[in-house]
Amino acid sequence: MSQAEIKRELLVRHLEAWVPAALHRGRRVVYAHGYADADGGASAEAAVRVLVEQTDFVRGRELAMVAVGADLSAVGERLAAEAGDSGLIVHAVSGGTGQRFGVALKAAGAVRVPLLGFVDAASASETPDPDLIGALAGGKPAEMLLTLPPGVAPEPYRAGWPLATAVELATDEQPGEMIVFGTTSGKSLEGFKEALWAVDEFAGVRYRDPGDPDRHLIDISLRPHPGPLRREMLAHLERVGEATVTELRTFALTGTIYRAEDATRVVHTLIESGAVARRPLGGRLGGDVVIALA
Repeated sequence: MSQAEIKRELLVRHLEAWVPAALHRGRRVVYAHGYADADGGASAEAAVRVLVEQTDFVRGRELAMVAVGADLSAVGERLAAEAGDSGLIVHAVSGGTGQRFGVALKAAGAVRVPLLGFVDAASASETPDPDLIGALAGGKPAEMLLTLPPGVAPEPYRAGWPLATAVELATDEQPGEMIVFGTTSGKSLEGFKEALWAVDEFAGVRYRDPGDPDRHLIDISLRPHPGPLRREMLAHLERVGEATVTELRTFALTGTIYRAEDATRVVHTLIESGAVARRPLGGRLGGDVVIALA
């Protein structure tokens, strides 16, 4: 599986979970796809197929897709054909994502409604302005899934999102494409992390945690190698002095590419190895147990 296929599978998995929840929350739901023609329209077409499959959940609600790209004359026709008479509304906007994304969202009424944006800037010829991602903040709730070219730092794009995470796709020691996810929902962040580790592993593509100073490559697995998380968690405890198990689970979820459940497993191994101490000493490892360096 190539990096493009991994990104596409992540998008599909997240959409499949996001659409039913969004339709349950609001009467109008908008999915926005930036650089929709950057990969020949393959990702946008995959997204339409997922949205069409979810139209059974609409029942009097409105589900719309806004696709923006340099020239969507051909891609837009294919998207409309995929949508057919399913009830999915497709708005295809040409003229460039950097120039038209925010305008297209406003024209589609993507304000104060559930909104998910996928911006595949890694497949485009330009690095997006962080303000472009800010256009998604008008959703209520809002989420974004962004890909960046190798070497582009994710921090400017995480700003303004209450919860955000980033993961690097890599095949060797060279910098790889970056995936950035931002949301206002802790539950949605957990869902994204589950999808992240559930994608099919193929063709040597692995993950790298941007926060890991050793830049360790991690195989994609439902039980990922805990080494980078162990190092990051020990460094975190050195900075803060001590933290509860709940705080360490939150740190893993928001500050690393790992899940909260991975943090619990690492805490157990750190205690068993004597690297950290717990307070109180005995009993169940509940969320209020305090962990500190030994």
